[in-house]
Parts: sequence; structure tokens; C-alpha cells
Amino acid sequence: MAFDLSKVMFIATANSLHLIPPALLDRMEVLELSGYTEEEKLEIARRYLIPKQISQHGLTNSKLYIDKGPLKSVIGHYTREAGLRNLEREIGTICRKVARKFAQGRRRRVRIQDKHLSDYLGPQRFRHESVEETHEVGVVAGLAWTPVGGDVLFVEASAMPGNGKMKLTGQMGDVMKESAEAAMTYVRSRWQQLGLEQSFAESQDLHIHVPAGAVPKDGPSAGITMATVMASVFTGRPVRRDVAMTGEITLRGKVLPIGGVRDKVLAAHRAGIKTVILPGDNRKDAEEIPDTVRKDLKLVFADHVDEAIDLALVKANRRSTNGAAKPALMPVTSVN
Repeated sequence: MAFDLSKVMFIATANSLHLIPPALLDRMEVLELSGYTEEEKLEIARRYLIPKQISQHGLTNSKLYIDKGPLKSVIGHYTREAGLRNLEREIGTICRKVARKFAQGRRRRVRIQDKHLSDYLGPQRFRHESVEETHEVGVVAGLAWTPVGGDVLFVEASAMPGNGKMKLTGQMGDVMKESAEAAMTYVRSRWQQLGLEQSFAESQDLHIHVPAGAVPKDGPSAGITMATVMASVFTGRPVRRDVAMTGEITLRGKVLPIGGVRDKVLAAHRAGIKTVILPGDNRKDAEEIPDTVRKDLKLVFADHVDEAIDLALVKANRRSTNGAAKPALMPVTSVN
């Protein structure tokens, strides 16, 4: 039987575009939908998923109540997804175990609290990075995008006596390694502004590591993070523990726009970060960030790497050992 496919619209979904063959992707109109925020997941679960699962398991609101606290813990520590599929499964697991208790003769209402979660769902499966307790030299919070949302990556660096070699670990991809090389070239070119000896890089080896080491990582958006952690190590200035950043850089120090701003900022907010440095060209993306998150964060839009370094590193004495004033880095602009 003949069928006119010209009047049929095909809709496909995917978590990551780079897995789609280029020839097929070129024939599609791509609509990108961001994942739910934690607050959105909480409200959807409270208003829809929990009542649905309670009904499907033969329970009523008079038999089961889940507090907001444990529901947030289920979202953050037992699921890691852009959607809600696994969250609904975990709620269903709780409902089944509660239904069993009533089948065995329980009469009183069950109220799920944080201390009860491990009894119903087992130990926590995921953990979120959180801010360091103190300012540290050679540790910078970078922001990354994944198919299941944003994440915070603490880039670590350590310098030691050597002959100018740089070692990169943490399963970095080729693009991320090139970002590190560009960052090193830029930092070396700014030796005078940073108050360093001209040959500082020739007498030291540098090791940069990005945990978790078993997870592959790639992309250019860690360039500004790499430059900042190098500046911290070579100058000995600690990095502010409540600052996170993301952005691609050029050899001239320009900060180029990146994607996934909304998810990255949400990850920073979840980790307790107070200041997020973004590329200047990403100002328009700030509108996508929920108002509740923007109220708790200071968004700084940097057009040049010097702005990020000056803001992220703990202030040092502007005078060098011979009494000469050190050249100041570029000023910073911010939006609350």
C-alpha cells in the first residue's frame, strides 16, 4: 500500500549530538532542551511523581509522606540525569517497601526522612563536589557540561624543580590538552605582569591533574581554568575557594564563549560556589539561569584572562622584592 512520507514528520531524541552521524544530523532541525533544575525536579516529583507512585502501589497520602529534605537527597545522591526517569524509579522503590510494611500489618503512617533513605535505597550512589574549606594554591574550580547536566571539576596543579616539562593527567582529550598548552604559553608571556622571573618556566616542571581520573574529559572550555591554576602555582598565590570559572582562551588571552552555561552555573550553585566567571560573550545566556540561583551567585563576565586571574587569586602585595610596583592585571566587570 502506497504511503506518502512527505506528510510525515519524524521526531528523534538524543542525549548527545556528537554520536549522531553528521550526514543525518545535517538533515535535521535541532532543538536543544536543557535538563531540569533541582528545584524543578523537586516540584515535579512532589506534585506528580509521588502521587502517581503512591496510587500505583495501593497506598494513600495517609499511609506515606516523603519530606522535601530526603526528596532532595534522592535527586542529588541517588540519580544523575537530565530527566526524571530514574527519579521515578527510586520513588517507586520506596513505595514498594512501604507497601510491604502495610501488608505485614503496619497501621501507622510512614514518614520518610533523610536518616531513613539508606534503609530504602541503600548507600548513596553519587556525590557532588563542594567548595574547599580554605583557599589553596594550585586548585581551581572549573565547570563542565555533561549529557546529564553540569558538573564542577577541581583542576589541580603542582610545580617542582625540573627543566620546563608539563605533564597532563586525568584522561584529558586532545582539545583539552591543547587548551593547557595555550594557557601555558599565555602565562609565560605574562611573566612580568605576574611578578615572575623571565625564565621561571625553564627551571620547573608542571603537573596538571583533573579528577576523576577514570572519566574521559575533553573540550576547550577549561582554558581559563588552566591559565588560572598555572598562575596560582607559579606565583604562590592561593585561589579563592568560592570562585568557579569556564571559558576557552586564545594565545592573546581573549576569553571565547562556551556552551552549557545554564547547567554549569546550576552545578556551581549546588556546590556552594559564590562567584562564577563566564566569558563576556555569554552575557545573553544569563537570562536562562533561574532567578532563585542568580540571587545567590555573583556572575562575572570576563573578556580577558587577566580579569579572571585577578579576581580568582587572593590579593598579593603589589610591590616586588626590589620595591618596584608590579604591573596590575586588567580590571573586572560583574553582574549580580
